[in-house]
Amino acid sequence: MIVWTVVLGGLALAGPSDSVEVRPVESVAWAQLNPARGDASPRAADLWGSRTDDVPTGFLVRFVDGFSSPPHIHNVSYRAIVLSGEVHNAHPSAEPMWMAPGSFWTQPHGQSHITSARGETMAYVEVDSGPYLVRPVDQAVDSTEKPINVDVSNLVWLSTPTPDTRVAYLWGAPEEGPGGVFLRTTPAKALAADGRGGSLRAVVVAGTMQAAGHPALGPGSLVSGPSVDLTCAGDQPCVVYVRGDQGVRPR
Repeated sequence: MIVWTVVLGGLALAGPSDSVEVRPVESVAWAQLNPARGDASPRAADLWGSRTDDVPTGFLVRFVDGFSSPPHIHNVSYRAIVLSGEVHNAHPSAEPMWMAPGSFWTQPHGQSHITSARGETMAYVEVDSGPYLVRPVDQAVDSTEKPINVDVSNLVWLSTPTPDTRVAYLWGAPEEGPGGVFLRTTPAKALAADGRGGSLRAVVVAGTMQAAGHPALGPGSLVSGPSVDLTCAGDQPCVVYVRGDQGVRPR
């Protein structure tokens, strides 16, 4: 098997040539998330996998300012990250808790909830199996899962072997897999991680990744492969969500 390295948008990714994918957010195809609601539906775009099939999937969702869903359930559990704007996701009777960009939440399957947005909002949503469907509350079930809402201000950042890089553990078993983490660094510094023999999927959460001769990779852009090496451009810190099938090892 030929192993090669490609540098795209500030990300150097090494691995088999048939395993590397780079998707700038500007290149994704948007469609209705819930076609039954017509023009009132949020817009969605698959980053990897397919939200209409029985496969693990990561996709983007866009909400207009002031969007608020009716109470509903989903047939599968999901994890999500606020990329822009603000999101409130909770039981219909809960007091609003607006989560800012960089926040993380989970929604168990079968539990009644609403989702609201303030400002032009985009989120990254991830499921371990699909299809991802919206169902009425009369189909609610009592799941043993508990929802989690973690505002960006409550993330716990830990040191890594690289002085300028910090890690925040989000879900699963990031050291063994599957699991997911945030990696953060300062402008002009690097971010790097290995997949411990499995694949990684890295989604830009904040900041800009850029390399000479390539377009910038802003929030919502995807890079996937067996390892990632990232450079933070611009004058703002960069945060990337990294999911590893067999764990994530920052370096």
